[in-house]
Amino acid sequence: MFKKSLLIVSLASAMFAGNVKMDLNAKYGANNFHTKGAEQFAALVKDYTKGSVEITVHSGSALIKGNPLKAVKDGTVAMTDMFIPFTSGGGKVFGISALPFIANSYEDAYKLYQLSKKSYEKTAKKWNQKLLYSVTWPASGFYSTKEINSILDFKGVKTRTYDKNSAEFVNLAGGSAVALPWGEVYSSLRTGMVDSVVTSSSSGKDGKFWEVLKNYTKINYAYPLQAVTINLDYWNALDKNQQKAMLKAAAEIEKVQWEAVKAEDKESLDLLVANGMKVQEVTPELKKELDAIALKLLTKYLEDASSDIQKIFKEYRK
Repeated sequence: MFKKSLLIVSLASAMFAGNVKMDLNAKYGANNFHTKGAEQFAALVKDYTKGSVEITVHSGSALIKGNPLKAVKDGTVAMTDMFIPFTSGGGKVFGISALPFIANSYEDAYKLYQLSKKSYEKTAKKWNQKLLYSVTWPASGFYSTKEINSILDFKGVKTRTYDKNSAEFVNLAGGSAVALPWGEVYSSLRTGMVDSVVTSSSSGKDGKFWEVLKNYTKINYAYPLQAVTINLDYWNALDKNQQKAMLKAAAEIEKVQWEAVKAEDKESLDLLVANGMKVQEVTPELKKELDAIALKLLTKYLEDASSDIQKIFKEYRK
């Protein structure tokens, strides 16, 4: 009850004579691809609402240090973006986009997102929030000190992974998964605590991995999603025209960012090469071996999955 009262006070102070001011927590730095998208979204909302809704984006997780789902649920912050697969409370549904080697292209990833969207929205609603839009990261690849051409090359690697799926993948491939906060990855690579990383070209660019690693293999491990949500109490306090304008802005920025991510991927890969890193495609042999591991992981994942999730993959395979 006390938290609800605080939220009502926050709502009242955020709104005056139909004008609304809200804060949006952005997980990554100001130059990150997704943070820039959130800034563009905020600008569109202000434009489409004729200035009646103003959203201020705070980069670098300035407003949230803990669970973003809980923070928005409680109204600690009105809006946030979040890395869906890594968000505690999202359950099996939020893990869909991070399943390895399910999507093999941005077109596949978008199809999977569209089929999963209702389930994402349903989960968000349970946490007292509305999903506004989601955009993929560039495909996750494999950064390493040595070239990776077959499954045998994974033997003995110490890999920083970002969730349960990626950890299990590395372990099944013959390596050792290491859980590390992003902020500790670079120093751990430099000291040899880890010698490889599963992440996107964009993250490798931001982390300047060319300073500590030599190779990047485009295994297209997964296309994990970053989403933006809004607290339902804030959402319901908007009038119909403001809601309509915000949904228009969300749909527009989602479309733009799903195209822009391809350019972001290319730009990041080019920068890796320009700084001396060897970027290579996955070999047919390795692709076949990785697909076999992926099938094991998907089969395990679906064993106790809900009918909604089972339906998603049935439709996806058509």
